[in-house]
Amino acid sequence: MQEKDIPAFVQSVVDLGCNICAVGHFGYVFGDADLPPAQLDAIEPQVRWIEEAYGERDHLMAEIIAYLRSIGRYVEVPQPRRNDSRRRSSSRRHRRRSQL
Repeated sequence: MQEKDIPAFVQSVVDLGCNICAVGHFGYVFGDADLPPAQLDAIEPQVRWIEEAYGERDHLMAEIIAYLRSIGRYVEVPQPRRNDSRRRSSSRRHRRRSQL
């Protein structure tokens, strides 16, 4: 697959009734797993055709993510909150115990 093929690839997936969206800035999901089993079985040949027609796309991960985000097909993944004050107090307790 080439970068110029990304919009057509995404549209092909959407036309099947599958959701495709970027997950944060680090990946994307091909939402055929959201479909009921009967519908998934029905579209499996088309999904295989899309994968074969567009070929390898791992090298375009960043570009696919950027495109999906540009058209509003993304979900944000919250960053874990880091509480530095709790970490510091925990370190202090450890130091105090080890100094005893």
